Amino acid sequence: MIGYFGTNNLERSTSFYDEVLGAVGGKRVAEADRYVAWSISSDLPEFILTKTYDGEPANPGNGNMLALLLDDIEKVRLVYSKALELGAHDEGQPAERAAGGFRAYFRDLDGNKFGAFYFPE
Repeated sequence: MIGYFGTNNLERSTSFYDEVLGAVGGKRVAEADRYVAWSISSDLPEFILTKTYDGEPANPGNGNMLALLLDDIEKVRLVYSKALELGAHDEGQPAERAAGGFRAYFRDLDGNKFGAFYFPE
């Protein structure tokens, strides 16, 4: 995992990502008043959910997306289905896609686009 999303409701979004990322082994690795960070392993980058630094509302960018690289197809399906179960919006069901790999896409509770990918070796 790498990168961060801004949120307008840290508590609600933290609960969402606790379950979505927890479904594939993600655990909280840091938190403070302004942010929460998760990782799947101490040797992998973190995903951070944060309140905006300028105090303005968080807005998803058009054309921006974070992606989680997973080690099997079933984990892609699991992340996607868990996210939708928790109120995320579909942006592309799990499927094999152009350029290889298996991918799924959703928008989280703040409208941020998130992808879950598996690429066979």
